[in-house]
Amino acid sequence: MKLLLDFLPLILFFVAFKGAEGNPDAAAAFATQHFGFLVQGGVVGPTEAPVLLATVVVMLATLAQAAILKVRGQKIDLMLWISLALVVVLGGATIWFHNETFIKWKPTGLYWAMALTLWISLAMFRKNLIQAMLGAQLTLPDTIWGKLNRAWVLFFAAMGVVNLYVAYNFSTSAWANFKVFGVTGLILVFTVAQSLYLGKHLPPEEGGK
Repeated sequence: MKLLLDFLPLILFFVAFKGAEGNPDAAAAFATQHFGFLVQGGVVGPTEAPVLLATVVVMLATLAQAAILKVRGQKIDLMLWISLALVVVLGGATIWFHNETFIKWKPTGLYWAMALTLWISLAMFRKNLIQAMLGAQLTLPDTIWGKLNRAWVLFFAAMGVVNLYVAYNFSTSAWANFKVFGVTGLILVFTVAQSLYLGKHLPPEEGGK
């Protein structure tokens, strides 16, 4: 359930974008009628409608995600707060200025925030957040935990750069595809590679299971 909740804004963004992309004129009319008051000039064109509607959807979905956790009495983690702030500010700018560039920066902002959080926590507060999250399941030397933390810092930093490369060198449709399938694939590959690396450093009794 939590996994679905975590991915819900991304899934809804993709579905809304693809649906509007397939019917741009109808999407533009719908966006103008229902969200024109949020847009500079009050009119949404067919080329702008898909990303604008998808942005509205992802903003509402992220707000709902935080609200559901709050109602359930569950903690809203730092990354969700950052994601919410980014999607409200950058999403709002995308809608008002008819400019998809703002929302395309949102994943990069989130990735770089994650990288900075992991790095600052270890460098300034001597707290390895990766170890804090996985330490109950894995027994590893401190040096390996340090390497693991650095690997995630570099991975998130690189993902931020890759997102901008795709955003500025490919169409919005290609970027949306990458946002869902490309990012998921890269995270999967990184996680598998990380698991293979960690398998070499697990104690024999755990590694043999």
